[in-house]
Amino acid sequence: MNSDQLLETEYSGPFANYVREAGQVNLIEELEISLHDFIRFVQNIPLDKFDYRYAEGKWTIKDIIQHLIDCERIFGYRALRFSRNDKTALPGFEENDYVTNTDANRRGIQDLLTELSAVRHSTLLFYKSLSEEQLKRVGTASTYQMSAGALGFVIIGHQKHHQKVFEERYL
Repeated sequence: MNSDQLLETEYSGPFANYVREAGQVNLIEELEISLHDFIRFVQNIPLDKFDYRYAEGKWTIKDIIQHLIDCERIFGYRALRFSRNDKTALPGFEENDYVTNTDANRRGIQDLLTELSAVRHSTLLFYKSLSEEQLKRVGTASTYQMSAGALGFVIIGHQKHHQKVFEERYL
C-alpha cells in the first residue's frame, strides 16, 4: 500500500498530520527504512543529550523513544482490531501518564533502540500479513475514524515528527 492510495475518509483529526508527515511512500518499505534511519540518527546523538530536557517538565530523548515504542504498540493494536473488522470504538490514551509511569531514563539507549526495533519488526510482520481489503477497514479510535492502513502511516509520521523535534530542540 502506498500513502497516495489512502482516502481522506481513512484518517482525520490530529492523525492527519502524521499521515502527511510520512510522505508519499510505500507502507512496508518505509516502516523498514524509517526504523533504520532513526536508529542511525539516534546512535549519532552525543551521549550527554539522552537525559537532556530543553525546558522544565519536557521529556528527555529517552522518554521520547519510550513514547514511540508505547505509541507504536497502541497504534498496532488499533490496526489489528480494525483489520479484523472489530467495530468497537476504542478510547484514547493520555501520553503524559504513560511517560510518567516508565523508567525510560534509567535504561540504556541501546536497550531502548533494541525494544523499538523488536516492536517495529512485529509491526512489519503484521502489516505484511494484511490484504488490501484488511488495510482499508475502518474503525474508531480517540473519536476519530481510521483505517488499519492509515495507522501504519501514522506510526511512520509520528516517528518522523519526533526525529524533527530532536533536531530542533535537543541538538
